[in-house]
Amino acid sequence: MTRETAGALWPSARPPAALGGLEWDLVDVSELPQLRAELRRHLGPDLADLRDRLVLALDEMASNALRHGGGAVRAAVCTTDAGWLVEVRDGAPGTPPSPALGRDPSEGGLGLYLIAELATTHGWYVTGDGKHVWALLAP
Repeated sequence: MTRETAGALWPSARPPAALGGLEWDLVDVSELPQLRAELRRHLGPDLADLRDRLVLALDEMASNALRHGGGAVRAAVCTTDAGWLVEVRDGAPGTPPSPALGRDPSEGGLGLYLIAELATTHGWYVTGDGKHVWALLAP
């Protein structure tokens, strides 16, 4: 896979408008278990499949932002007319999401591929407050 192919996997695009949801400000990966637990409690057992997909996408995206993005991270899970939006902002606007290229799968780095498979659409964009990476998951 080339860098151009990887860029096509995470296109530069804005997400659909969010209607409301949960937000977290994060500074360290040690906060991720609490974030996952809060999201699970919010969605409850009736939405088990959706809940698991959202937790996985949020965890992967927030983890990437905390490890590679720099600066404070804001993560959100919101509803939209088309599903659930997972969006994570970090402080590295000059570094687009980069799926692992040419890496042995046993070494990790496949989270962005997984999220792309789970999502109906996804992308990233830059604002004055950082880089935003997002994925829309159907209910």
